Amino acid sequence: MAINVLGTELTDCSTEPLTGFYRDGCCNTGVDDHGVHTVCVITTEEFLNFSKAAGNDLSTPRNGFPGLNPGDHWCLCASRWQEAYEAGCAPQVNLEATHILTLEWVDTKALLKSGMTTDEQGS
Repeated sequence: MAINVLGTELTDCSTEPLTGFYRDGCCNTGVDDHGVHTVCVITTEEFLNFSKAAGNDLSTPRNGFPGLNPGDHWCLCASRWQEAYEAGCAPQVNLEATHILTLEWVDTKALLKSGMTTDEQGS
């Protein structure tokens, strides 16, 4: 059982669009995940533009990838989230769906401040 940053069981991030390094809807990770795709984010236009300018175009469909739209949930590389945070445009984080190993790569206080739980997303 994988653990999230809150210390509880890791929940799914998104199946529509299908995300995760293993394309299982979950921000799980393993030794072959060199990008550490562990942060479940809720994308924004600002973040998608930032990511594109930084060389990782997540909004353009290509090779079976549908492209992301604002509001989509996606397993993001921990280092990219930290980079976006430092640039002032980090997207919100679903804490329950963000893998605990994320804490080795990001500012923990910033991540928790930028996060919400599933219950908070519904309100």
